[in-house]
Amino acid sequence: MQTYIVLIACVVLLLCLFFRVPVYISVFAAALTYFLFQTGSSPAIIAQRIGGGIQSIPLLAIPFFICAGIFMNSSGVTKRIMNFCNVVTKRMTGGLGQVNVLLSTLMGGLSGSNLADAAMEAKILVPEMEEKGYSKEFSSVLTATSAMITPLIPPGIGMILYGSIANVSIGKLFVAGIGIGVLLCISLMIMVHFISKKRGYQPATKEKQDPEEVKSAVKQAILPLCLPILIIGGIRIGIVTPTEAGTVAIVYALILGIIYKELKMSDVVDGLKESVATTASIMMIVGGASAFAWVLTKERIPQQLTEVITSNISNKYVFLIIVILFLLVVGMFIEGNAAMIVLVPLLAPVAQAYGINEIHFAMLFIFVMAVGGVTPPMGTLIFVTCGVTKCDIKAFIKESMPFYMMLFILMLGIAFIPALSTGLVNLVY
Repeated sequence: MQTYIVLIACVVLLLCLFFRVPVYISVFAAALTYFLFQTGSSPAIIAQRIGGGIQSIPLLAIPFFICAGIFMNSSGVTKRIMNFCNVVTKRMTGGLGQVNVLLSTLMGGLSGSNLADAAMEAKILVPEMEEKGYSKEFSSVLTATSAMITPLIPPGIGMILYGSIANVSIGKLFVAGIGIGVLLCISLMIMVHFISKKRGYQPATKEKQDPEEVKSAVKQAILPLCLPILIIGGIRIGIVTPTEAGTVAIVYALILGIIYKELKMSDVVDGLKESVATTASIMMIVGGASAFAWVLTKERIPQQLTEVITSNISNKYVFLIIVILFLLVVGMFIEGNAAMIVLVPLLAPVAQAYGINEIHFAMLFIFVMAVGGVTPPMGTLIFVTCGVTKCDIKAFIKESMPFYMMLFILMLGIAFIPALSTGLVNLVY
């Protein structure tokens, strides 16, 4: 009977998501369904679990890094980073496309929000790309796909959530994310090169680099680019925790605003309001999903799942392939953070039973969830990007096919080559 109640709760969750009910209400409804059918359990436990789910010190890093990213955008950092990217890539084939990818990589270490990154580039870069002859579909797809890099580059919110849920070192996840994020950046830049060469998307210029121009661009961008180094270095040395690193990032962003003389008091007030709103939306999902995850743990679903999988699948790589396919399907319908809170307690113990390195599995999980942002029908990055660029969804999906193939190859590479995830961590730690 207990198992059937959990299945009914899962069906309620899927139905709510199918009918576009907000994610936090969907997972809350699933948890409430369990308590309505389960005799002897007080529904008041839901409120306790929601409160307990968000009362976590590591989760404090989320509002701090969100606030720091917003202040960075208001401090004139974005245009300086963009100018730096333009100078670095202007002689490459598909110059503006390369700027798009490199800007996402560098801004990922500052904003931590893939949706904010996609919206910003869709507004700034896509119109410019269209003026230079790039198709709207290609520009939109590249913007959405390059925004995938943001959750992988520290301080990605997904890594903070995963670390707090699975009790994995957030500092190590940050370091591992750099390796995976750079891998995706290089892969996208290679793809942009070949597509641009085939379609005749020319470099911005073929003239030699002006050393003075390069020097000026580096000088303008050096201070913002030091932030990820400060975060990783501070955590690694032990000066700050990931949560404290978020406060350091806020102070650093405010200092840059003073240095550049572009951050106004009204920007600070607006930034704080936006930080509260964004954090609230994330924490509502975290709270609701925590309640549902507690239900699964209470019914020993993780232990039962571990027993079933390990008794039927002897090879850990077969398990990883199944996890990839499963998470891809989940990511098509469920928001990444909600899926992470529910599924990490289920799948992490199974991965541990197979002897899979916790950092390796974490990065594979986070990467596949990031891919869910660009897959239909519920890909949030698709709707954010197309909402700004007015790109047709069907045309977007058709243009995305080569990118989907590349992302699937990368997923298999991360699954079968653990060193891609753990190599940099082993060097630093």
